[in-house]
Amino acid sequence: MEKKISFSQILAIGFMLFAMFLGAGNVIFAPMVGQQAGTNTWIAMGGFLVTGVGLVLLAIIALTRGGGTVEKLAGRVHPLFATVFSILLFLTLGPIYVIPRTTSVVYEIAINPLVQTKSNTSLYLLIFSLLFIALTILLSWNTTKFVDRLGKIITPIFVVLLIVLIAKSIFTPMGSFGQPQGDYISGAFLKGFTQGYYTMDVLAAFVFGGIFIKSISSFGIKSEKEVSKIFIKAGMITIIGLIALQISMAWIGASSVDQIGYKGNGGEVLAQSAIVLFGEIGIYIIGTVILLTGITTNVACLAAVSEYFERIIPSVSYKKWLIIFAVLGLVITNFGLNTILTLASPILLLLYPLAIALIVLIFTNNLFKGHKSVYVGTVIGVGFVAILDALKDAKILKDVIDNIFGFIPLFENGAGWIVTGIIGFFMGLLIAKLKREPISLINNAGEEVNNS
Repeated sequence: MEKKISFSQILAIGFMLFAMFLGAGNVIFAPMVGQQAGTNTWIAMGGFLVTGVGLVLLAIIALTRGGGTVEKLAGRVHPLFATVFSILLFLTLGPIYVIPRTTSVVYEIAINPLVQTKSNTSLYLLIFSLLFIALTILLSWNTTKFVDRLGKIITPIFVVLLIVLIAKSIFTPMGSFGQPQGDYISGAFLKGFTQGYYTMDVLAAFVFGGIFIKSISSFGIKSEKEVSKIFIKAGMITIIGLIALQISMAWIGASSVDQIGYKGNGGEVLAQSAIVLFGEIGIYIIGTVILLTGITTNVACLAAVSEYFERIIPSVSYKKWLIIFAVLGLVITNFGLNTILTLASPILLLLYPLAIALIVLIFTNNLFKGHKSVYVGTVIGVGFVAILDALKDAKILKDVIDNIFGFIPLFENGAGWIVTGIIGFFMGLLIAKLKREPISLINNAGEEVNNS
C-alpha cells in the first residue's frame, strides 16, 4: 500500500524547496529592479516574476511530465543536445558559477563590512570560503537529511529575519519611488523579463529535480505519480514564497533611493537599506539572512551536481564528486566576485531561452503530437539567437551582430529568440508532416504514449 504523507510534511518539503531556490544571489536582483524602475517598478516586476518565479512552477511540472530528469526532457531534442545542455547546466549551477557567486556574495555582504578597513582582505576571503564550503560539504553529505536540515531548521530562521526586515520597510518606508532609469523608462516589462534570468531559478528547477525526488523518496513515497503530485504541491508553496519575497525586495529597492541613492548592485542596496532601517544592527540582520540563504543554495547546488555526475559516471561516487566540485568552486571563488559575475550574463542568455523553449514544448507536446522535428526546429531557432545574444553580452562582434541581425523583432530587447523559436517550431512541424513522423503523446500521469 502506497504511503501517504501529511500536509505538515508537504509544507516542510515546500520550505526545503523554497530554501534551495532562495539563495544569496537571488535576493540581490529585485532590489536593483526596484531602484532602476522607480515608478515603473510593478510593471518591471511583472516581467521579472514571469521568468524569475512563474516559470519555476512550470519547470517543475515540465520536469515531471518530461521524465523526471533534465536529460530525459532535453533528450526529446537529441541525445547529444541532452548531454551538452545538461553538463553545461549542471556545471553552471554548480562549481563554475553559482557556488563561487554565492560564496562571494555572502562574503561581500556578511563578512567584508566587518574587515574592509583591514589589509589583505583576499586572505579573509580565502579563510571564509574554506570554512563556508567545508560546511556546504558537511550538509550535502547525506541528501536524505535535506528536509530536516533545510526545511525545518535553516529556512524558518532566515524567513523570520526577512519578514522583520520587510515589515520595518513597509511600516517606516525609507522614501517614495523615484523616476525610471534607462531601459525601464519605456521598456520596463521586457527589461524586467530579462532581469528575471539572473535569479537562475528556472535552470535551478531542472538541476534540483533529481535531488528533490530523492528527498521525497526518503518519506517512503515510491510511485512516480505520487512523487509528481507532491512535487507540484510543494512547488506551489515555493512559488507563493518566492513571489512574496521578490516583490518585497523590489519594494525595498524602489523606496530606498531617497536615503541611500543609486547603488551598483543589489547587495549594496540591501546592506545599506538594512542600516537605514535598523541602524548598525541592520548589517547583522541582513548578514545573517545572506549567510543562511547562501548555505542553502550551496548545499542544494553541490548535492545536485554531484548526484548528476554520479549518475553519468558511476565509477566515481557521489561523495567523491562532492569533494571535486567543492574544491573547484573554492578555487573559482577566490578570483573575486567581479570576475565571477562577468561569466554570468553570456551563459544565462544562452541557457535560459533554451530552458524556456523546453518548458513550452513539453506543455504543448500533445498539440503537435510530440513530433521530434518540432523539438529540433524550435531549439535550433531559439539557440541561434541565444548564441548571438551571448556573444553580444560578452562584447564579441557586438556591432557586427547588431548590424546583420537587428531586423529580427525584439532582438534589441534580448527577446529575438522568441520570434526565431516560433519560426523553427512551424518549420519543424512542416517537416514532421512531410516525413510522417511517429506520434509521441504524454498522458495525464506524465507517461509517454507512442504511436506510429
